[in-house]
Amino acid sequence: MSENQSTNFKPYISANDLIPEFTLKAIILGSLFGIIFGAATVYLGLKVGLTVSASIPIAVLSISVIKKFGKATILENNMVQTIGSAGESVAAGVVFTIPALLFLPGGSEYFQYFQIFVLALVGGILGVLFMIPLRRSIIVKEHGKLPFPEGTACADVLIAGEKGGKLAQKVFYGLGIAFLYKTLMSLFGLWKDVPRYIFSKTSALPNGTVTGEITPELLGVGYIIGPKIAGIMVGGGVLSWLVLIPLITLLGDHMTSVFAPATKLISEMSAAEIWSNYIRYIGAGAVTFGGVVTLVRSFPTIINAFKDSFNDLRDSKSNSHVEKNRTEKDIPLVYVLVGSVILVILMVAIPSIPTNLLSAIMIIVFGFFFVTVSSRIVGLIGSSSNPISGMTIATLMATALIFVAVGWTGEVYQPIVLVVGSIVCIASANAGATSQDLKTGYIVGASPVKQQIGLLIGVLASVLVIGYTIILLNDILVIGSDQLPAPQATLMATVIKGLLSQNLPWGLVIVGMGIAAVMELSGVRSLPFAVGAYLPLSVSSPIFLGGLVKMIVDKIKNANESESDIGPGALLSSGLIAGGALTGILIASLKGWIWETSPSGVEISVADKLNTGLGESLGVTGDLVSLIIFLGLAIVLFAFAISKN
Repeated sequence: MSENQSTNFKPYISANDLIPEFTLKAIILGSLFGIIFGAATVYLGLKVGLTVSASIPIAVLSISVIKKFGKATILENNMVQTIGSAGESVAAGVVFTIPALLFLPGGSEYFQYFQIFVLALVGGILGVLFMIPLRRSIIVKEHGKLPFPEGTACADVLIAGEKGGKLAQKVFYGLGIAFLYKTLMSLFGLWKDVPRYIFSKTSALPNGTVTGEITPELLGVGYIIGPKIAGIMVGGGVLSWLVLIPLITLLGDHMTSVFAPATKLISEMSAAEIWSNYIRYIGAGAVTFGGVVTLVRSFPTIINAFKDSFNDLRDSKSNSHVEKNRTEKDIPLVYVLVGSVILVILMVAIPSIPTNLLSAIMIIVFGFFFVTVSSRIVGLIGSSSNPISGMTIATLMATALIFVAVGWTGEVYQPIVLVVGSIVCIASANAGATSQDLKTGYIVGASPVKQQIGLLIGVLASVLVIGYTIILLNDILVIGSDQLPAPQATLMATVIKGLLSQNLPWGLVIVGMGIAAVMELSGVRSLPFAVGAYLPLSVSSPIFLGGLVKMIVDKIKNANESESDIGPGALLSSGLIAGGALTGILIASLKGWIWETSPSGVEISVADKLNTGLGESLGVTGDLVSLIIFLGLAIVLFAFAISKN
């Protein structure tokens, strides 16, 4: 499609039609969905290290729910999903970075509600503001060239609004099924939530580990991302837990000296200790390499995006006297510039936020650069596949190297580097979601300026609860534990500490980079493989099962995996993800609610009181029963997926 064709595009609602759009019920419902999906994203991001876009399920739910409050327009439904999606994207950027404060020297003092609120608010607003001057070049001029898979699918859902009630029913089913399944498993303990088998040290695979965290949210994630990415991810997990850990165990069995960075003999280590001392550095190197390669691939689109954006700014300035219609108006550029400067000055002025003038400048420079990258990339591959972690790692590496160059290598500077990376990460994540939302609005005929204001409202609503949710989960489940491994945040802390202290175990990191390079040379995208290698196998294996279900469904329906899926399987999966994550937060709250104190002084929580312990008491039989029940859940997903819409 040529540029002339894109400018002649006719939206579903004409620019001359003035219908309700920015209404109170749309704002309230959108904010509510933003809070709900934001909290679910916090849990999912800390558990898995990846997130999925919430735009489509929010759009579907909006069509159904908003009708209960009277007749609604398509633009009101679009406003609901616009505001709601901001919560999910901001939460993703937050959980990828800010929990790393817990792993940095002195960083835990900044891991407080106020600091998390400020960082999330500044990053979220910058993501919206920096995206505004890019809208015409990326959304309008590239219409027909950039597919914007989720933005286009959202528009399809909104335009086919008469199907909303039926489609929304699948999401509600997913919520209910996930709540029932996870309550019986994780709260009442009727079956084990992490069946596992660890090979003995005398076997052919010493310390080899096969395990799976059989939760509904991981099954749903696998279905959403599809068999290709899910397969690559579990391949990385198999390499770490069934190849590298047994190999290190075999080679280290006869070693009589400690192999750094560990402080004990390999022969005395468990599989988890080998992962902590060696594999995580190999995985960090692989993820870093994969992120940088993904970024390098995007250089042509980055250059074109900047070129088009600056040309568009020049043209808009020369035509500023021309009156724009409803579908062409954005928040004025002067507000964008002034607002961005005020936010960064505020960051420097608040004494409890670890920043300085140089870091503030880097936030502006790296922020605008990666907002442009993110806004363009989601147009090609969608928000769920947006390589935010790669952009963040690149930001952290550049910032840390600049700090080293000026002599700032002390531990006090590590939280400052993280603040730069966290704000850039949050801004990039929210800019990608903003880009998708504005694309949906462009197709259905929304008013960009109202959408942009809605996105700012969505940021504010979600950041009010994101900090509380993270702190609650850390207090009860402990971020960095097996229950909440926080893989992305752990990786960020590893990169920062290694670069500033200049004692990173580069041998292991380079091995990881080499593994990622081999995958790239073999024609496999290294980033999902690297993430799988870095995560516990218990995370990627149930995701793989969800991907297998999607593959079988696609073959039966003769569908193409690359096509946007707004069918019953994807909608039920969205419900499983949201329901499983929210139930996880509820159970965590019950674990923090003390029921009584035993005579020996041990505190017994409500969750402890309700847990029957039946699953754990069954031993190996409990593992088999758990797997059978999880396969039953997969069969339920399959049955829904092959049903008619």
